[in-house]
Amino acid sequence: MPTKYKRILLKLSGEALMGNNSFGIDNGTLAAYAKQICKLAEAGTEIAIVVGGGNIFRGIQGASQGMGRAHSDYMGMLATVINGMALQDALEQEGAEVRLQSAIPMEKICEPYIRRRAIRHLEKGRIVVFGAGTGNPFFTTDTAASLRAIEIEADVVLKGTRVDGVYTADPEKDANAVKYDTISFDDVLKSQLRVMDMTAFTLCQENKLPIIVFNINDPEALGRIVEGEAVGTLVS
Repeated sequence: MPTKYKRILLKLSGEALMGNNSFGIDNGTLAAYAKQICKLAEAGTEIAIVVGGGNIFRGIQGASQGMGRAHSDYMGMLATVINGMALQDALEQEGAEVRLQSAIPMEKICEPYIRRRAIRHLEKGRIVVFGAGTGNPFFTTDTAASLRAIEIEADVVLKGTRVDGVYTADPEKDANAVKYDTISFDDVLKSQLRVMDMTAFTLCQENKLPIIVFNINDPEALGRIVEGEAVGTLVS
């Protein structure tokens, strides 16, 4: 089946891996995500993934409790590698070929991030998981997702969240919030909507890289997006 997007960058939050738990990784949730992703890969979509670490440790939260920001951010980066390893294992159990690359060298457990190597893996049909954010403190995994998407020349950033798109307000708190089907980068800024942090968002805007915000817990959403259906909210 023809698809709209040949190469995608999927951004998953660490919190998404918790399922209904309050901490850590829920194996059932992880397996469900792996099934969705592998189904796309089998259909020929080139898939790169950036996963957060907030289910284990969040750098900003550590800093707010008195820890040095750089120190706590590095701890958060290590948490993303733990999640990346868990995701790699779940995907491999579904039969996928997966390469985990880290922005911080950890040769015993994953490859170092090398742009050309990552692109070659994608061209060969392997799923590439990027860990350790950008490798630098003071940058979020949203920024890492935007940066890696631009570097590998992805067609789109797919941001999987708990809600099914971008709303005028937080739909979990405001029953009158209205969902956008499409919205421009400029209008997101004017309305001060929270799609990604400002650095990540600006990177996408300047490089004309569209973002689709969607509900990762909808098992059909990923496939429908790649086939070109209007799912979630398109920011372009």
